[in-house]
Amino acid sequence: MLKGTLCTVRHLQAADLNAYIALVNDLPSRGSFFSLQFKSPEAMRRDFLQTGFVTEDSELFVIEDLHQNIVGTITHFKTRTPTSREIGYRLFDPQRFGRGYMSEATRLLVDYLFGAYPYHRLELLMDPLNTGSERIAQKNGFTHEGVLRQAFFINGVMRDVKIYGLLRPEWQARLDASQR
Repeated sequence: MLKGTLCTVRHLQAADLNAYIALVNDLPSRGSFFSLQFKSPEAMRRDFLQTGFVTEDSELFVIEDLHQNIVGTITHFKTRTPTSREIGYRLFDPQRFGRGYMSEATRLLVDYLFGAYPYHRLELLMDPLNTGSERIAQKNGFTHEGVLRQAFFINGVMRDVKIYGLLRPEWQARLDASQR
C-alpha cells in the first residue's frame, strides 16, 4: 500500500470487485480521452480470480481518497524495452479533476517503481488535448519527448499521442533535491 496525503494506492481486493467493475464500465465517466470499449464483468471477474490484476506484464492499483472511496485506477505495464514501463491512469469522477489525486498517485507509483525495481525509464502517453495529463506529467518531472502520430484508436478515430518520459537519474535528482 502506498500512502500519500490525499490518497492511497493499493491493489484491488475481492471486496472491491463489484464497485470497481461498475466504475470502470461507466461509459459517461470516460470522457473524450478513453475508449468506449469495455470488458464484460464476467471476464474481469475471471481475470481477477486468476491474477488479481497483477502479472509480470502489468500491475493494477486502485486509488482511494481519505474516506476509502475508490476514485480511480493507476497501472504500469510493459513497453518496448525490458528496462522501461508505461504508466496509465484514470480518475472516475470529473468533479475530482484538478484536485491533486492523480498527481500524487503518479508520484507514489513512480517512487515505488524506481525504488523497488531496476527500471531505468517510465513513460506517460496521452492525447495532445489532455492538458490535465500533461500537468500530471510535468508536476512529476516527466519530459515531453515527442508525438506519436495517429498511434491511438479512440472512439472510431485515429489520434496522435504525446509521449513523456522520466529517467531514473532525473527522478533521483528530484528526490535528492526534495530531501535537502
